[in-house]
Amino acid sequence: MMYQFVICTDNTGYEASLEPRKLYKLLPDPEAELHNQLRIIDESGEDYLFPRHMFMAATIKCEATRR
Repeated sequence: MMYQFVICTDNTGYEASLEPRKLYKLLPDPEAELHNQLRIIDESGEDYLFPRHMFMAATIKCEATRR
């Protein structure tokens, strides 16, 4: 399974739920994206909707090899 991640750039109004500069797992939610929101797994471990402008996309390369 492939996950997408975002970095929190602004936690104003959500200080208990999000930490600035922290990586968060993004869950696909096309309906939320239509409303400029993202579904994020926050500090509680649950997924919630947050405004898109509070995050930036993160690119993570993961290489696995078998020996």
